[in-house]
Amino acid sequence: MMTDRVYNVLFLCTGNSARSILAESILRKEGAGRFNSYSAGSQPKGAVNPMALKVLEALEYPAEGFRSKSWDEFSVAGAPEMDFIFTVCDDAAGEACPVWIGHPMSAHWGIEDPSHVEGTDIEKERAFSTAARFMKNRIMAFLSLPLASIDRMAVDHHLRVIGRMEGSTSKNTDAA
Repeated sequence: MMTDRVYNVLFLCTGNSARSILAESILRKEGAGRFNSYSAGSQPKGAVNPMALKVLEALEYPAEGFRSKSWDEFSVAGAPEMDFIFTVCDDAAGEACPVWIGHPMSAHWGIEDPSHVEGTDIEKERAFSTAARFMKNRIMAFLSLPLASIDRMAVDHHLRVIGRMEGSTSKNTDAA
């Protein structure tokens, strides 16, 4: 059974400058027409990491119009109602999140923060490229789920399995 429903997805991180921006951009392109993607942070840095934008551009993903913003923007009246919320850093996963309207499904898809990598520009770019690859793998697995035809518990299980894919920072490897 097909649905014309467009799902809203919010990617959360602490700084909203790297991983959540990568995720928002990748889903924006790969899920176009089926998903609206957003990102935010609990303590936004106020600027998007230039290396994140460079890597997105190199991978032919949208790299313009992004800004580092607070998750508070998505918890006020008039904000889009989220269907899915994914934390992409371990710090944000442990924080007390706002109460989200509509009780969206959520999961933790933690990966290492590429902005913490020290070294040459090439080493930094490699870290961002790796983070983008891990995020794309999760997003492509998410996009393959038949969301319109499987129940909430099954979706929840699949989202947690996706969060433990290669590159996961999650310490919990128990089956969901």
